[in-house]
Amino acid sequence: MGRKINVTPEEQFAELKRGSFEIIPEDDFIKKLKKSYEKDEPLRVKFGADPSRPDIHLGHTVVLNKLRLLQEFGHEIYFLIGDFTARIGDPSGKSKTRPILTSEEIIENAQTYKDQVGKILDMKKAKVVFNNDWLAKLTPFDIVKLVSQVTVSGILRRDDFSKRYAADQAIYLHEFLYPVFQGYDSVALKSDLELGGTDQTFNLMVGRDLQKAYGQESQAILTMPILEGLDGINKMSKSLDNYIGINESAENIFGKVMSISDEMMIKYYQLLSRKKHQEILEVVEGLKSGSKHPMEAKKEIAQELVEIYYPGEGKLERDKFEARFSKNKIPDDVQTLELAAQELDLIKIFSDLKFVKSNGEARRLMKQNAVKVDGTAFKEQFLSIESGSEYILKVGKLRMVKVKCV
Repeated sequence: MGRKINVTPEEQFAELKRGSFEIIPEDDFIKKLKKSYEKDEPLRVKFGADPSRPDIHLGHTVVLNKLRLLQEFGHEIYFLIGDFTARIGDPSGKSKTRPILTSEEIIENAQTYKDQVGKILDMKKAKVVFNNDWLAKLTPFDIVKLVSQVTVSGILRRDDFSKRYAADQAIYLHEFLYPVFQGYDSVALKSDLELGGTDQTFNLMVGRDLQKAYGQESQAILTMPILEGLDGINKMSKSLDNYIGINESAENIFGKVMSISDEMMIKYYQLLSRKKHQEILEVVEGLKSGSKHPMEAKKEIAQELVEIYYPGEGKLERDKFEARFSKNKIPDDVQTLELAAQELDLIKIFSDLKFVKSNGEARRLMKQNAVKVDGTAFKEQFLSIESGSEYILKVGKLRMVKVKCV
């Protein structure tokens, strides 16, 4: 049989560190990688999934991409479904108490989450575990022993708790238990490495402390930065409607990636691309030196991301996009409206087609020259059309309709 770990520690570290926010402690993590390679023993890698959010967008995949790398390097991925802790609700970054989910909601959400994660990880090789299997077995005495390892002052140092405390907002005792139970998951799994976003750093550190208290070697921690959404400002979020869902259509994924700023594109390369570290460095250097055109680089990352979630369709979507926008051609499948000669209310048409969310948005786009008639910016609400004429109406880069006057 061949080696289980067939990539050198140095190569592993370079790929894992790329785009990461922090590795705690870095020296300890390097030692773990070297020991794992020398003994050909996979690291036990822990990742906890919150089943209260079943819909995955590209922001969630930032950490999942590192898990995929670790899996490819030969390490064991423990994909932990927090079915017990979900009944508490993770207070990380929250200004108020999270609602407690029912068992049925947790089971349904967990299955949906696993199905989507299967687009990134090889779930047949991952070890899926549920923390209810060990947390539910803790006796009251066990829990007292567990919480005796964590101080209230330490918990209150968490940014979200300290802000709520200072603002005299309610903090319930069960919320203090969330990071303690999450930390105990690391004890139960004897994890060598845990991954999470920067908003999870405190919880992951509790795991290190508890492992030490229970006589285990403390896990290393790898945190990834939070990915901004399409607006380039706020965290990618479904509630802010600035997200790219991995279950969206291939066309939507491609089009949305093409709408991000050139500055954000570099971050998307660093956090979402599956290219090798050196290849990404070459893209970034090319953009800085001017030898790589931003539009070309953006089409490449858009094609790659579509290909990840819709194998075989990346090039197809790129060709469609170039036909539609880059080459100023009108695609054969463009939606067509046949109307009698009249004065068209463009705002109503765009609203009916769901090109805009409100009349105010339509007017704002007109002022910004984002509405075009036959390729020319058009700022008026009404357009007179004559019998036998055809017009191409566009809103931004992605929304287009042909109007035929009959």
